[in-house]
Amino acid sequence: MAMFKRSTTSAKGFDWAGLGWLFLFFWYFSGITQLLIQLSGTSGFSGFRQAFFLSAVWLAPLLIFPRRTRLLAALIGVVLWACSLASLGYFFIYQQEFSQSVIFIMFESNISEAGEYLTQYFAWWIVLAFIAHTAVAIFLWTRVRPVYLPRAQALVAATAILVAIIGYPLVKQIARSDTLEDAIDRFESRIEPAVPWQMIVGYHRYTQQLDNMQDMLDSASQIPPLTNLKDNMAGQPSTLVLVIGESTNRQRMSLYGYPRNTTPELDKLRDQLAVFDNVITPRPYTIEALQQVLTFADEENPDLYLKTPSVVSMMKQAGYKTYWITNQQTMTKRNTMLTTFSEQADEQVYLNNNRNQNARQYDGDVLAPFAKALADPAERKFIVVHLLGTHMSYQYRYPPTFEKFTDRQGVPAGISDDQLPIYNSYDNAVLYNDFVVSSLIKDYAKTDPNGFLLYLSDHGEDVFDSAGHATLGRNEGKPTAPMYTIPFMAYASPKWRESHDWKFASDLQRPYSSSQLIHTWADLAGLSFNELDRSKSLVSDSFIPRPLLIGNPYQRAQKALIDFSLIKPKKASPADVVLQDKPAL
Repeated sequence: MAMFKRSTTSAKGFDWAGLGWLFLFFWYFSGITQLLIQLSGTSGFSGFRQAFFLSAVWLAPLLIFPRRTRLLAALIGVVLWACSLASLGYFFIYQQEFSQSVIFIMFESNISEAGEYLTQYFAWWIVLAFIAHTAVAIFLWTRVRPVYLPRAQALVAATAILVAIIGYPLVKQIARSDTLEDAIDRFESRIEPAVPWQMIVGYHRYTQQLDNMQDMLDSASQIPPLTNLKDNMAGQPSTLVLVIGESTNRQRMSLYGYPRNTTPELDKLRDQLAVFDNVITPRPYTIEALQQVLTFADEENPDLYLKTPSVVSMMKQAGYKTYWITNQQTMTKRNTMLTTFSEQADEQVYLNNNRNQNARQYDGDVLAPFAKALADPAERKFIVVHLLGTHMSYQYRYPPTFEKFTDRQGVPAGISDDQLPIYNSYDNAVLYNDFVVSSLIKDYAKTDPNGFLLYLSDHGEDVFDSAGHATLGRNEGKPTAPMYTIPFMAYASPKWRESHDWKFASDLQRPYSSSQLIHTWADLAGLSFNELDRSKSLVSDSFIPRPLLIGNPYQRAQKALIDFSLIKPKKASPADVVLQDKPAL
């Protein structure tokens, strides 16, 4: 047992090999993913460097308590291992670093939706990779052994490690930053590449954002109303409807030239619709996109959703009774941050309260509450309908009667046999979405309203549409056109057309971002106020084309925001449209 006694001599015989094994064990959990990122050329050297230095933090407690080395290493290792599986798995799927933005989206997903994603992306080789990853971790743990220093030297060494890796960088950021909050934010960005800080930083920022949204609800009445609001329709009965779709890429709609007949009902209504064909979303994620779409926020001013009225509060100020009907899954009314927007409405209908998202919860369920809202005796109504649309997993977005596309007819040649079922299920989901949206338009028209209905999707979806882009869904770090190209169309009732200029033929191809929707909506509704900028209204004579910015506005990296034209596909014939997108990175 003498070999386990603390040495009282100098560090002349210090166990450098033992220290090396300890460091290698802790580095492995962050380093393996960062090494893969380096080898793949996905990112720069910064993340690898930060993960390397941060891994040394765990040496401090082991130097102070060498007798507990294997136990402490095991306890710390289990936590690091669990977090490393998430970052490694994300790299396997997306070939990209696991970031705070990803964690934010994870926390905004419920368990059922997370299960759907796991099912969608499951691959047997990932399981084998996880097993191999775990086996290497266990092997490294078996090589771990105590490293002894005299007590005083051990304390000095541990303190030096903590100061060099944590203390000095934090103090440096505080000295460089204007506020402590900004310093902490920068410091968090510094430690984020390493596990478990990815999860800790992500959760901290998520709770901050959630608190901001809660504060917005609590203080909604204190948000200054729009100044000098005037309504051309004041005193007149009117019903206005905003339909928000989900994950629908317009390039997969026959209404926009897709060769498969995926929108037969909307195609029949085309002469009655204003179909805008050059609209994109600013971000490819629901929450982040709608924070801009439903408010005065945009890519250059992303926090305005916390400080200015939303489209719901705007319509309430104009004297409309407001409704929010959603088929987005809602475990509770406060399940997601988006719910705070719905809570601003006078009445809410939450349809999808199933624990299992795979249940028969189709968007057709919105038709009955929509009809009820239309029948409400209130003379002025504003109705928001939020669909589940073509959200993954696509085979659960439509009933069996809409399973029309099952073979290769109309499918691009590059789609593999493995991809074909998913490719077809997405088209079937678009087909059912066509039924729902057209039904909303028809049901609305039957009531002989005075008003209009506008439909757009929150974002698109890349379902094997882009050459070289085999990853399903959306990835802001590697943007492709299908993630951003969205349907945008409006229907106006005959009564509305009689008293409003509804001729948009020259406006249909204007380049436009849905982040500026509130200006277009106000213009269409006949509202005016000081904050209205008609140069941002798609249907205004004062419209000014602007760069269509996309990207994460909170990312400090250079060129975090880029012009969509940089990834926009060249003009193509309808038969080729889904084949023209080029990989962005």
